[in-house]
Amino acid sequence: MTKFYFPRTEDVGGASLSLQKEPLLYAIIYALLVTALASPIVYDRLAAHERHGRDLVLALDSSGSMAESGFDAKDPMKRKYDALIEIVESFLEKRFDDNIGLVIFGTFAYPASPVTYDLVALKEVLRLSDVGLAGESTAIGEGIDQALRSLRFGSAKHKVIVLITDGYQNAGSVSIKEAVERAKREGVTIYTIGVGKKGSFDAELLQKIADETGGQTFWARNRNDLQEVFDTIESLEPSPIRSHHLINKKMLYIYPLILAMILLIGSISLRRGR
Repeated sequence: MTKFYFPRTEDVGGASLSLQKEPLLYAIIYALLVTALASPIVYDRLAAHERHGRDLVLALDSSGSMAESGFDAKDPMKRKYDALIEIVESFLEKRFDDNIGLVIFGTFAYPASPVTYDLVALKEVLRLSDVGLAGESTAIGEGIDQALRSLRFGSAKHKVIVLITDGYQNAGSVSIKEAVERAKREGVTIYTIGVGKKGSFDAELLQKIADETGGQTFWARNRNDLQEVFDTIESLEPSPIRSHHLINKKMLYIYPLILAMILLIGSISLRRGR
């Protein structure tokens, strides 16, 4: 008598399916291990609650005289204002832990940017500013007053204004004396920078503003001088955190590593159970 044997196709199919899945599983485990070895990290550079720097407002003179050329020896045709913007951008790159605002003043003053930790956005605003946007005259008192208004929204204990001008007060409804008295009451330090040739700005006034608020005054005859001035301010008012530090740094390698170990142990257990 002839006997017929029928295999259990469900067993064969299951084994085939399992064999097909194993290479994919090992590929996933391998990818997870490579990811873990890459040591991924995350950090929040804009975490305001973790910052401990100062509130600092840059008050920039954009009056008509800032369009003068000859300030940069390497590029004589470059405007004084353009050289200033380039140096300020470089200065911002070192302010890792400060809350910085921008005030532009001419005939009047306006807050181009509130105090912020987002220095990338601040640089964009800085590049959009230009000579004459606030008028052709020079309202130093209004520049200081608007900077003080911006600082009131900050919560840092140490507050600083860096005032840059190349002229004399000849416009505005706020007197410099009023603005300086307010700065003293609010504990704000003001650094003043006169740019240009001797006599083109009110050096005596800038000295008085700085002395009365506990700051210092500087004279920048050219671009190199201005760069040195900002380097000095950087040393006088250093940012607490330097570039090799990351805010809220968190290592993520542990997560793919743990998942890879779980999958590997599961795979070994399944093979032994067959």
